[in-house]
Amino acid sequence: MITLTYQFKLKLTCQQTQEIENILVVCRRVYNFGLAERKAWLKSRKSPVNACSIISEYIFGVDTPYPNYFVQAKALTIAKQSLESLRSVNAQVLQQTLKTLDKAFTDMKAKGNGFPRFKKVMRSFVFPAMLKNCLANGKVKLPQLGWVNIRQSREYPTGFEAKQARIVKKASGYYLMITFQQYEECPDPVVGKTSLGIDAGIESFMATNLGELIKAPRFLLKAMRKLKWLQRRLKHKIKGSNNWLKLQRKIARLYESVANTRRDWQFKLAHYLCDKADNIFVEDINFNSWSRGIVRKRSLESGIGQFINEILPYISWKRNKFYLKVNKNGTSQECPKCHKMTGKKKLNQRLHDCQFCGHQENRDTAAAKVIKYRGKIAVGQSVMITENACGDGLAGVKQLTNL
Repeated sequence: MITLTYQFKLKLTCQQTQEIENILVVCRRVYNFGLAERKAWLKSRKSPVNACSIISEYIFGVDTPYPNYFVQAKALTIAKQSLESLRSVNAQVLQQTLKTLDKAFTDMKAKGNGFPRFKKVMRSFVFPAMLKNCLANGKVKLPQLGWVNIRQSREYPTGFEAKQARIVKKASGYYLMITFQQYEECPDPVVGKTSLGIDAGIESFMATNLGELIKAPRFLLKAMRKLKWLQRRLKHKIKGSNNWLKLQRKIARLYESVANTRRDWQFKLAHYLCDKADNIFVEDINFNSWSRGIVRKRSLESGIGQFINEILPYISWKRNKFYLKVNKNGTSQECPKCHKMTGKKKLNQRLHDCQFCGHQENRDTAAAKVIKYRGKIAVGQSVMITENACGDGLAGVKQLTNL
């Protein structure tokens, strides 16, 4: 099964805009009510049976079941009979909101995420099922909203069926994300002949084994002057006033513009790298630790984690290129020529100088060559290593060993 998600900007009428805003408000209330119900049930089970809290106590019956998705969905159906606001929203949309809440609790237990928080603003909702013949040139038919006009920036994928739609509210307007599916199996990309090793860097965005040092344009730094000017104006406004809200929208649009520009550059870079080789090898790095470490500002500004984990794998799959993550340990310590460990390097040490073979090279490009070497071994390709023949340190005596 192949799943694709296309994003289009909506061109709404005033009535459709009001309908979407009403749906977002009702979804936020349903989410917060479900979260409050779960928190109250959990707190009622914390106190011992022979003692109560001095301040307050949540009282639930002994036989009251835990309010999971199925219990809350059943209660939602009953509540719709008496509340007009709930009847004004598609039932499946509200059910998807409760599923989102249930997934937040599941991720809290499975992934160790924090406890779910109450939402001040709901920015998206989902139509889990699409209508028949819902796609037309420049417009889409959605449940409850009817036909809505879109800015169709590209054609719909042929041979795919529209499964669900999500409406997202952003600073620049409303967007429609349509999920298409095709029930045909897609074979995994096979290992090709040429390979490319990529090292995620600090000084440069990334380095390749071909000797390229690619620096990321500092999009946020370029917009920082205007951003500071807007934020200085914002602090003099009364919070919640019309002028305060106008400046907030301007700041949000500026941030969105920076994010869109960065993402566009990363997609073009991914296509450029896929043109270079058939196999793409990268380091298996935990970028969450980068975002909390000494390089957090540069890594978050460049979006290196988004590029390595999301954009590059997708473009590699789309271009039928083989993509693989290799072990990151010691890539900057291993010599790309003799493959001996040369010891740890400090961050300010940007030159690789091997004390065994005397090889000197930029630290990042040397690590990229090591990544390519490890990737070729992982996929079972032959590699050429330059070694000392006798191991006695005789100069000029080398041997090429085919592994």
